[in-house]
Amino acid sequence: MNLSVRTLRLSPASLVGGAIASSLLAITAPALATSAQTPFQDSPKAVLDEAWQIVDQHYVDGDFNQVDWQAVRQSLLGREYTSQEEAYSVLRSTLRRLNDPYTRFLSPREYAELTEQTAGEVSGVGLRLRRDTQTSKVFITDVAEGSPAQQAGLQPGDQLLLVDSQTTDRITIEGISQRLRGEEGSQVTLTVSRNGTAPRTVILTRTLLEIPTVEYALKQQGNSRIGYIRLAEFNAHAAEQMERAITRLTEENVEGFVLDLRGNPGGLYQASITISRMWLQRGDIVQTIDREGHSDSIRANGTALTQLPLTVLVDGRSASSSEILTGALRDNGRATVVGSTTFGKALVQSLHGLSDGSGMTVTVAHYYTPNGTDLSRKGIVPDIQVELSDRQRQELFNNPVLLGTDADIQYLQAAQALEQTILSRSQPGAVPGLNAPSQLGRIEP
Repeated sequence: MNLSVRTLRLSPASLVGGAIASSLLAITAPALATSAQTPFQDSPKAVLDEAWQIVDQHYVDGDFNQVDWQAVRQSLLGREYTSQEEAYSVLRSTLRRLNDPYTRFLSPREYAELTEQTAGEVSGVGLRLRRDTQTSKVFITDVAEGSPAQQAGLQPGDQLLLVDSQTTDRITIEGISQRLRGEEGSQVTLTVSRNGTAPRTVILTRTLLEIPTVEYALKQQGNSRIGYIRLAEFNAHAAEQMERAITRLTEENVEGFVLDLRGNPGGLYQASITISRMWLQRGDIVQTIDREGHSDSIRANGTALTQLPLTVLVDGRSASSSEILTGALRDNGRATVVGSTTFGKALVQSLHGLSDGSGMTVTVAHYYTPNGTDLSRKGIVPDIQVELSDRQRQELFNNPVLLGTDADIQYLQAAQALEQTILSRSQPGAVPGLNAPSQLGRIEP
């Protein structure tokens, strides 16, 4: 697609990111603008010209925040660059003049990481790890089904001692995870111990794995059976994993759901729409407006998987796609929202690959909840506010196994609110598919 001559529209390939990642709208193939091919080919200026044209065609503000964008092009292309890195640095500075932190340049490494993250797949061995804060030992917390790690007999609770003969004592969890990843078909050697027994060494061959982004469990709250679902991000596999979770918990005869979106920074725009339709039978989901003022409203399409009562958990790191989903459910009376105020990001970006393997995100639209609310810098204020202290938040999210348990006061309040909704629905005159109005409240740490 030649981005210099075609206006971008919100599409099924869109992304909506969060507080750190951008709200993204579409992943495009590397696009080399025609005018960049001849005079600037094999020059750092080629990428600068591509980037300039993408912003020129698609940026949401046609006035470019009062920046003379034509003069910017002359400045970018009128100087000489001694290296690609120097050109990257100048481009970053130029984009900052738009005063939009979500329109940004991505180095080839950053672009590859973001596209991998949103694709929801990674080449690895299928392990999730944690470090014991008291002993600094590294333990396996989860083994992906069908993964090389599972086939080698590794289990949750096993201690990971060495990765390719390097001790895990002095490597961060992120560093270990990077060492476990690699080219598909390549090998990594691990040394593990189970329950303090003699170490054993296994050689694993990396393979392409689907990144789990949905976790679910059957919970009991009083006399009510509750389905707890945690969604970490809206990647390319989020919708199918969500469908599987709803279906399996429904088969367990749950009476309602707690949907946990805390810490979810967003992801694919289309995933937020698809998942919204799993919970919402009818009504508007979101409205987007581009720089020409074109409005696009997305609605539910009668394909909801359940109409059981629903409570949604959010916090200050729930952003973009999380806010689209939460806003749609709350504005349509489908869910009670519990937790703390969301991040407040109501902008959508497109993600573009550039010809040298780098990329950029560009803000292309505003979005509004079904009630017409602009969430920018305000976020969604929960129906029931449950604030955590910094210490409580750190303890909870540094130990994800505590999420959705009695040690999680936000979850407990969500479960109690859901139980009240379940009981109210059992009363004569209850309306199927709608949550009963909840009493507003606030719980301090």
